Amino acid sequence: MKLSLLLPVTAALLAGPAHAQTASKPASPPPANLACGVLKAEASKTGSTSNWTVSGPSGKNTETGVLKSGPRFECVDGAVLTVEFTSTAGHSFFDAYFPDGTNIGYGRQQIDRRGGRVVLPIQAKGRIAAPYRAAFDYHCKLSMPADPITPAMRAECAP
Repeated sequence: MKLSLLLPVTAALLAGPAHAQTASKPASPPPANLACGVLKAEASKTGSTSNWTVSGPSGKNTETGVLKSGPRFECVDGAVLTVEFTSTAGHSFFDAYFPDGTNIGYGRQQIDRRGGRVVLPIQAKGRIAAPYRAAFDYHCKLSMPADPITPAMRAECAP
């Protein structure tokens, strides 16, 4: 007889509101559209296919892919638009678009983030127009025979 009374009471307690618990907010999704100085990024998804376009003074660059994550847009120093995404095969990519119409791209494993800043390979610095170089820090982890790091370049690398 005690068990038959205990079950309804237990069920009522379990069904009641949970006290001292707060619902956590889900992380906000990255913006589907972003304006960054003279550059604009737009993304859409149709089924499993993601489409994104970066447009600026030199025209539009449109990409399409089935992605594991992204594209994720970010505006660096109010002028440089970055796009990051990961393919379904697990390969991550990073592209930086500059207001002068140039862009650079790397596999994500070649990019670091430190203290909220993007850290690119030191070889990228020479490929970036002078006004935008200070928007990034640079590392010296990627020395290759076809793209060596000179002693002068090493002096500019982040620790």
